[in-house]
Amino acid sequence: MARPVFLLPLALVLLASTMASADVVEHSFYVQNLTVRRLCHEQVITAVNGSLPGPTIRAREGDTLVVHVFNKSPYNLTIHWHGVFQLLSGWADGPVYGTQCAIRPGESYTYRFTVTGQEGTLWWHAHVQWLRATVYGALIIHPRAAHNYPFPKPHREFPIILGEWWNANIIDVENEGLASGGSPNISDAYTINGQPGDLYQCSKKHTHKIKVVQGKTYLLRIINGALNNQLFFKIAKHKLIVVAVDASYTEPYVTDVVVVAPGQTTDVLLAADQSVGSYYMAAHPYASATGTSFDNTTTTGIVVYHGATSSNPEMPVLPAFNDTPTAHKFYSNLTALANGPHWTPVPLDIDEHMFVTFGMGLSPCNGNATCGGPLGQRLSASMNNASFQFPTTLSMLQAFFDGVSGIYTADFPDNPPVQFDYTNPNISLDQSLIFAPKSTSVKILKYNATVEIVLQNTAFVTVENHPIHIHGFNFHVLAQGFGNYNATTDREKFNLVNPQVRNTIAVPVGGWAVVRFLANNPGCMVGALPPGCSPTVGAGDCFRGRERPNSIVHAASAAG
Repeated sequence: MARPVFLLPLALVLLASTMASADVVEHSFYVQNLTVRRLCHEQVITAVNGSLPGPTIRAREGDTLVVHVFNKSPYNLTIHWHGVFQLLSGWADGPVYGTQCAIRPGESYTYRFTVTGQEGTLWWHAHVQWLRATVYGALIIHPRAAHNYPFPKPHREFPIILGEWWNANIIDVENEGLASGGSPNISDAYTINGQPGDLYQCSKKHTHKIKVVQGKTYLLRIINGALNNQLFFKIAKHKLIVVAVDASYTEPYVTDVVVVAPGQTTDVLLAADQSVGSYYMAAHPYASATGTSFDNTTTTGIVVYHGATSSNPEMPVLPAFNDTPTAHKFYSNLTALANGPHWTPVPLDIDEHMFVTFGMGLSPCNGNATCGGPLGQRLSASMNNASFQFPTTLSMLQAFFDGVSGIYTADFPDNPPVQFDYTNPNISLDQSLIFAPKSTSVKILKYNATVEIVLQNTAFVTVENHPIHIHGFNFHVLAQGFGNYNATTDREKFNLVNPQVRNTIAVPVGGWAVVRFLANNPGCMVGALPPGCSPTVGAGDCFRGRERPNSIVHAASAAG
């Protein structure tokens, strides 16, 4: 009997120590119209606390975040904390009508959640329509006090948020696309920390700069906040060492180019080991789809060495827009830092197998009208031939808790209803396959089940690399490749030792990826494809736990 008596006080001391090391980090977000000047043009945008990007939130692992959001804008609003697990705080995740109703103009809402088992770079953004084009910011989670990074401490840290800019009201851009049924207008520029950079008109004066000292090492926290585009990122004459992705540590990976899909983050070490001078950092799109228009411009910032006198920065040579081999090499060569902070081994016993096809498809144009999508129809994303639509009267999470029927249905399929040659370009406009009905469907999962999902890209409309984000979970990326997934031969490629861990994956163009995760997070969690899509053109599924009264996990092809 003596041993339990000893362990109890020890446990209490450890608990008290853990609680003492955690703080409450409190912020207020005032969301309202802001007039800014970009590209020789004044534009009214929606912004937080009068800045673009919005404020950077810094916390330590274990801290509780309290964010008061005051919506003074003319639009409905929610905030999503991209990549945060939201353990037992699913109400704070943010997807409108997924986990909460909208914060209406003139109203306020307080988000409260604890950051547990995570450290690194995440971010926050609006999760209603396309407002996240300008309502976003960095969320940086440092190790607990007295804990260190698993790499040499950098001299300084710099958030680098890549974004997109339109010379138009972004809600109008989205609504015009929805009204036509075709693709919305492409952006006019890309940005680094809200500024387009030297290569755009009327922009050179405000180009973002970071100052470095020769011989020092810096941590760049790169976030892709763009709505619709994956981006290549380089710094002239400098190598970068990747040390984390999506707030999960990696084995150090040396590269001269980084690729980030919308929603992804990448932490890199930059050694200031070149001659004193100025060097451009630059980003432009990785555009894998053929025959589609995209913004082919380049955003720049400048790395300025202390003592530099030259006003002509050197420019890096970025990969070609369609350089899939370079993108795939980067995405597929990253591995997790096994046994590093917050690392978890790959679960080996699988409870649920799913095979999910996804991509852009079509939905019928209303009446006898002609829409702007292919075949005169509307563009519509889908998963397993289901095109997701969010509820409009009650959030799914509230419906689950309150037992309200008619908000969603529990019938999302484990497999596509029809098997076909998924990545064959000849099926791109096959009218027997390309139309998907709208639904708000879920799949029931046992709480704590291990789930393996094969994410299979399709060639509907066009073949391209698709990003997918799952809220509330990290997942192990076991393997990825091109063509149709082969369950016999491709399983031999699985990395079950130290696969990269992410919350957002870019599934290869005309290819597949296999992810595995533990459904241990009660809540209603949305998944997204592609991050720029409006919920009205989305598709998806939802996983609902059977054993815990609050274990519903929602995944959808909609805004991430």
